[in-house]
Amino acid sequence: MTGGAPAHLAVIDMQHVFADPTSPWAAPRYADAAAGVRRLLPAFADRVTFTRFLAPAEPIGAWRTYYDRWPFAVRPPEAPLWRLTDEFAAVARDVLDAPTFGKWSPRLAERVAPGRRLVLAGVSTDCCVLSTALAAADAGVEVLVAADACAGADDAAHTRALEVMDLYRPLVRVTDVAELLAGTDRPSG
Repeated sequence: MTGGAPAHLAVIDMQHVFADPTSPWAAPRYADAAAGVRRLLPAFADRVTFTRFLAPAEPIGAWRTYYDRWPFAVRPPEAPLWRLTDEFAAVARDVLDAPTFGKWSPRLAERVAPGRRLVLAGVSTDCCVLSTALAAADAGVEVLVAADACAGADDAAHTRALEVMDLYRPLVRVTDVAELLAGTDRPSG
């Protein structure tokens, strides 16, 4: 990736629970998102954080109702469904676990701080990617969402989430892997 301050890549929740087609939380285009992430990784070297969504040990507040709806997910952090898929587990050096949809946190903010630019990829576009993008933008970070390195709960949800995030320009911009790798991801003017 060229031009501007160096960006940090956050690869959101590339886990078995979203990759497994039999999972209630499967992202049907997980493989497409994974292909986009694989293309991005070499350009970011050590400026990559992988995240994992985990169920809390004891859900509180509205999370209790959420997990009443999804009881299969109430598993400890070491449960197989929460593991990064094998191809990413093998290369993930920096992993951030969170029991929340949004992965923007003090730890991720520290990793992003030098450039104040964050590229997002992963799943699910309409949940954890969206939640992370908006929180990071509120913190004053320039957020670039690699649309073709993301996947949603379904194609319509993916498209709607991208449209919503693109409404936040210039704080959040939807782009693609080719533009990011070519360095044409900077706003003009």
